[in-house]
Amino acid sequence: MRTKTNRSAIVPLLLIVALLLSCSKSNSNDHLSEQAGSGSSAESSDRTSADPVAGKLTYWSELNGNAASIKPSFKEVPFFQEWQSRTGGSLSFIQPPANQAKEAMNVMLASGDLPDMMEFEWDKFPGGPEKAIADGYILRLNDVIERYAPNLRKYLDEHPEIDKQVKTGAGSYYVFPFIRGDDLLRTYQGPIIRKDWLDELGLRIPETIDDWYAVLKAFKERKGAEAPLTFLGMPSPLFGVEGGAFVGAFGIKKGFYLDEGQVEFGPMEPEYKSFLALFRKWYAEGLLDRNIATVDTKTLDANMISGRSGASVWNAGAGIGTWQPFVREEEPDAQFVPAPYPVLNRGERPKFGQRSYEYVGTGGVAISAKSPNVEAAARMLDYGYGPEGHLLFNFGIEGLSYEMKDGYPAYTDLILRNPDKLAPSQALAMYTRASYFGPFVQDIRYLEQYYVLPEQKDAIRVWSDTDADLHMLSQVPKTEQDSAEFSAIMQDVGTLVDEMSLKIIFGIEPLDSFEDYVARIRELRIERAIEIQETALDSLSH
Repeated sequence: MRTKTNRSAIVPLLLIVALLLSCSKSNSNDHLSEQAGSGSSAESSDRTSADPVAGKLTYWSELNGNAASIKPSFKEVPFFQEWQSRTGGSLSFIQPPANQAKEAMNVMLASGDLPDMMEFEWDKFPGGPEKAIADGYILRLNDVIERYAPNLRKYLDEHPEIDKQVKTGAGSYYVFPFIRGDDLLRTYQGPIIRKDWLDELGLRIPETIDDWYAVLKAFKERKGAEAPLTFLGMPSPLFGVEGGAFVGAFGIKKGFYLDEGQVEFGPMEPEYKSFLALFRKWYAEGLLDRNIATVDTKTLDANMISGRSGASVWNAGAGIGTWQPFVREEEPDAQFVPAPYPVLNRGERPKFGQRSYEYVGTGGVAISAKSPNVEAAARMLDYGYGPEGHLLFNFGIEGLSYEMKDGYPAYTDLILRNPDKLAPSQALAMYTRASYFGPFVQDIRYLEQYYVLPEQKDAIRVWSDTDADLHMLSQVPKTEQDSAEFSAIMQDVGTLVDEMSLKIIFGIEPLDSFEDYVARIRELRIERAIEIQETALDSLSH
């Protein structure tokens, strides 16, 4: 389980490294909107339209990084133009600054001026989504779904195991959810490394922590990499390793997990001290990106494409599929390949690895309790769960971004071999929501085509070869009271974990301060948070 934290408490610490952050990337494509318009017109005559949406609606969401690298705002992205055209809705977008969604949401909720629809991780709301309903921020959607969302209602009726996950402990629906429609869609991230560099240096793909140390030193000393290993530090510190990379080699995870049926919290275990000691050493030797607390997706892309870094932890699509085409324009032999999740001893099977649930809070859209346009909002959101909407959200516009071949929606060259040299991840983000979530069910046929490189197909096999499923906490909703108590505890605990982890890695605090740090975690009532998790799990058997 991953916990989000209030970053305000560690802003002074982050300023230590913030001045070092300088990488950015931007692209442009002036023809995308014109192409979308022509495709939409060509399709309109034989389209079965959804129930029309009346009036103007407001929609709050952060723009995905791949889309934002091409167009700066939602209104310029062809997918959102097409979605409005098909449903008859007229959307006015409220777009928070990149990587500031949580802070912007808090400000907006405090103001009381709420849009009709809000795309946010409502399952992470302090006190849980039931609290957000009780506080008058978002609607309880049970009656709304019954009356205005026949497509979603049908899907949930046909998938009772998903239906359980998308409700609170009190049985409330609270968002139009993003759902992964196939088990193969649940693993998409892991360690990535420059195989051409390894070959040049006479090294093999690293498996153990010692292997990684040798490889990163070689990348720095013999390839001149300024930041041999880079990974995301946004929206929270060490975010890039929360799936289990490196920390998992020590038999723990940065968050909650199951171990022999018991709920454990990795950052308070002795093995977490060993992980921090490792990263402290690597940071001191210049093997980790000096900006690890502030690396966002644009910086990550720039690091890997420029050769500033030779290894990372990221996605098969947005990582391998984005970086390799760009780098090969200058270096034809460049190759980004997956590496297994690191272990301590050769031959061990990784205990942890990135593994998603069928339903996660990301991409879910709530309707404001103050919205005067509930029916219109619900009908527009329900569109993505119907047959026509399913194709739009996963494949885009027929005749433009995909063509139907023997009943199979096949992406066109606009997506897979974009004439303006957009990576598939960027082109997909223009015409679909398949690669970055939303109110719809993700289709496995998207993945079958999105991973066009053999390295991407290998990645899913390599990264799935872990015991992650054995250690995942089930998606069990908590009661409103337990959720509120849990959120309050974990906000404080998470802030402390992030702050102390960085201080120890940066050498600001001695490694021996770990014991005092654990004592402080206990004072913040982490045992009660563990008890709440266990109570929720026990409810499954009753």
